[in-house]
Amino acid sequence: MSDGMFRTVSGLKQGYDPDEVDDFFAHARAVYEQGPASALASKDVRSVAFDMVRGGYVTAAVDAALDRLEAAFVARSRAEFIATQGQQGWMDHLSEQARTLYGRLGRPDGDRFAPPEGRQQGYEPADVDDLCQRLVAYFDKGTPLSAAEVRSATFRRRKGHNAYAEGPVDAFLSRAVEVLLGVE
Repeated sequence: MSDGMFRTVSGLKQGYDPDEVDDFFAHARAVYEQGPASALASKDVRSVAFDMVRGGYVTAAVDAALDRLEAAFVARSRAEFIATQGQQGWMDHLSEQARTLYGRLGRPDGDRFAPPEGRQQGYEPADVDDLCQRLVAYFDKGTPLSAAEVRSATFRRRKGHNAYAEGPVDAFLSRAVEVLLGVE
């Protein structure tokens, strides 16, 4: 049974399964404090999913805690990297990660990602392209943009060949978040 790490929603509403959330956070804490650094990475924190149940944890509170946990794992990874390869090595590593994003960022609006298969749901290209343009401005001009802004971006839904497939967009933005967190 849950030990009450977060507030719960009323019994008629749905929230994250408390037992799953508590187990994940207990595991993450153990790994962070004692385990090998490779046992849990920031991308693992970013991709965790919990079942929805009646009376579960308030999703916004858990999501905010996950964001802080991810930032803590990135900070630890950065410190370990710098300890062995130096600050310049870290900056070179981040630059290389950022360069992997440029191929897609350099594509024209409407052509950055493939459409979903058939009539499946996808993202509105204009919304995704707007965020991509903000990433270009961040990398090229130093225009402020945080990992939290990218992480919390939402896109209108669209079907068919005039949409962007969700999977590739999500994977690309996940890499962008990693780069931004590495700088923050």
